[in-house]
Amino acid sequence: MKKQKGFTLIELLIVVAIIGIIAAIAIPSLLRARISANEAATIGDIRTVISAQAAYQSANAGLYASDMTCLVQPVNGATCIPSYPTNGPTFVDSAIAATVAKSGYNRSFVPGPAPAPLPAGAGASSTGVYTYEATPVVAGQTGVRGFGGDSSGVVCYTPSGASPGVLNFALNMTTCTIIQ
Repeated sequence: MKKQKGFTLIELLIVVAIIGIIAAIAIPSLLRARISANEAATIGDIRTVISAQAAYQSANAGLYASDMTCLVQPVNGATCIPSYPTNGPTFVDSAIAATVAKSGYNRSFVPGPAPAPLPAGAGASSTGVYTYEATPVVAGQTGVRGFGGDSSGVVCYTPSGASPGVLNFALNMTTCTIIQ
């Protein structure tokens, strides 16, 4: 009789059990890494919007864009920056200016009121203050914390994942912890 080569059922079950244990250890770590990556990307996007708004402000008679599309297309007649050169650079990428879910976070942009009267050289779509907020699409899965940034240049978070909230067209700092 010829000796058969191969694995026994017991050996195969042991290997499957070991793979299952390794997967049970690794999957939660991978989920935490994804959440951390989503949060880091969101903080980066908020800082990018704040920087873009600061650059826009210097080109728009000291006022911010009240419409995110002006950061992508600053040459738009009298709406954005009236005297902006047609070959001038844009202030932000369209993917960041779009207030849609990105990196596991819902985004929202809230402009304040336009000052009256508008200073000379300012576009009609201008504001003195703004807030930009991001909350997890699915709290605990796509992100844990809620984030916000405003015209003061502050970036902050809420540990609950809720929106920091707006108080007088600025972030509500009583519910928000500043990120250094």
